[in-house]
Amino acid sequence: MHLGNARTALLAWVQARASGSDFWLRFEDLDTGRVREWAYDLTRRDLEWLGLDWDAEFVQSRRLDLYAEALTRLPGYPCTCTRRDLREAAEASAGAPHGAEAPYPGFCRARPQRPGQPAAWRWRAPPGLSGVRDHLSGETLCQNLERDVGDFVLRRSDGTYAYHLAVVVDDALTGVTDVVRGADLWPSAPRQAALFRALGYPPPEPRYWHLPLMTDFAGERLAKRGGAPPVRDWREGGANPARLRAELIRSLGWPAFAEVGEEVSVDELRRLCAGFPGGLPPLPGAAPQSP
Repeated sequence: MHLGNARTALLAWVQARASGSDFWLRFEDLDTGRVREWAYDLTRRDLEWLGLDWDAEFVQSRRLDLYAEALTRLPGYPCTCTRRDLREAAEASAGAPHGAEAPYPGFCRARPQRPGQPAAWRWRAPPGLSGVRDHLSGETLCQNLERDVGDFVLRRSDGTYAYHLAVVVDDALTGVTDVVRGADLWPSAPRQAALFRALGYPPPEPRYWHLPLMTDFAGERLAKRGGAPPVRDWREGGANPARLRAELIRSLGWPAFAEVGEEVSVDELRRLCAGFPGGLPPLPGAAPQSP
């Protein structure tokens, strides 16, 4: 965990406790090539040092049968497109009216382009709009998945289940009511909502709260690959967790946290947020929150 992860975890915990909900720890460890066995316990120690506890724990790599079953209920097709194929298609359509993520051009919709090669599995995006409201900013994001995203991968060619499928299945089957995460995942929320509905899970769908990303001195988002210092260094270096919590919370610049001093306890943060609908104060200038 780096400091951006820590701030998100802290606010997720505060949101859960302030609204009287459980807080669950989920290890999203499907990309086995990046998994390190020591990282599970390290994450637990970092969270405990920050003063956070949790009511249940889930490990995605132990739930593969659930994702496999869900995949059988979604119309899709094998895709043998390479990254080069997709990169060249994106470059060729640079003038098209889409955002940073180019929609899948549908090369394999009729049949795989490279029969006999390992194939990913793509979901046939349903027609119509998929919309999601962010309960922190008050914004609503609607996407026409066919046009804006295209058929997206639910299982990679190496057999790894995609994040979008796994989190939707887990949220539904474990009864998740609120998802607090970074704003970088906001553009993916409509496709996850569409999957939730297509799989026939009973409402309500989870509510989403997307937090501003923590950035470095150059304004770039914190990331391990960018050398962001891990929480472990602060913990093992003898840092005061109450001081670090205060610095993380003040870094948001939210008026609700303006009176946080040099140190703050998790219980004080919970009390500060207890009066807000849903357990987190709205972003400055946000639309009114739903009750």
